[in-house]
Amino acid sequence: MAEIPVMQRIIAVLWPSFITSGIATGLFFTAFDPADLVSLTGKLEISRMGAYSIGFFLFWLLTSTTCALTCYFQRPCDQIKGHR
Repeated sequence: MAEIPVMQRIIAVLWPSFITSGIATGLFFTAFDPADLVSLTGKLEISRMGAYSIGFFLFWLLTSTTCALTCYFQRPCDQIKGHR
């Protein structure tokens, strides 16, 4: 079986997680106003756009981690241990 190129594996993780995080950001900030969330912290001075950006990147980090773990755990055990 041919080895999948590294760049293709990276894109297979980052692209779906990018799309999913965009959807999650839209849904989350439809329900919660960034100004209200920032006021709960009390000390942070951040614009709405900053809150949207931080939220998007946090969702992207979460979804890319779950995508990467899915790719890792779907490999056969003998490939993970280094036996081929």
